[in-house]
Amino acid sequence: MLLNILLAVHILAAIIFVGNIITAAFWKVRADRSGNLETIALTTRAVLLADNVFTGPGILVLLGTGIAMVGLTGWARFQELWLSLSLILLIITGIIWAAVLLPMQIRMARLARQSAASGSLDPAYQRASKIWAIFGGIATLLPIIILFLMVLKPMV
Repeated sequence: MLLNILLAVHILAAIIFVGNIITAAFWKVRADRSGNLETIALTTRAVLLADNVFTGPGILVLLGTGIAMVGLTGWARFQELWLSLSLILLIITGIIWAAVLLPMQIRMARLARQSAASGSLDPAYQRASKIWAIFGGIATLLPIIILFLMVLKPMV
């Protein structure tokens, strides 16, 4: 029973986590393309808030429930390539989010707010946004790979 509850929480966390990172990117790209400085400022703050509410906790819940399920089913399961690779990719995703994306989002929110106040988009925002897009793309692709590994459980 405990295993099923952990699995349900794990799946729910995965849905919220992946849904948030895809949705956040969608809204930020739309805001940037609009050229509206107020929209950009509002959206960057909203993306930062959503990441603090959903992405960070999502990574922690996924790690916690995943490790707890392995603990219940046997630590030897980490010898299964799909599971150990999934764990490694999730840790890499978390590192990218904490070390690059979160600080970049804080910077972009500040720059967007200053740009809205001045009436001109700071070129530093555009540079930060490009870096965010590159690392955000990687941090979005990795969880999608993890989802496929979790569902397909390849034996290779």
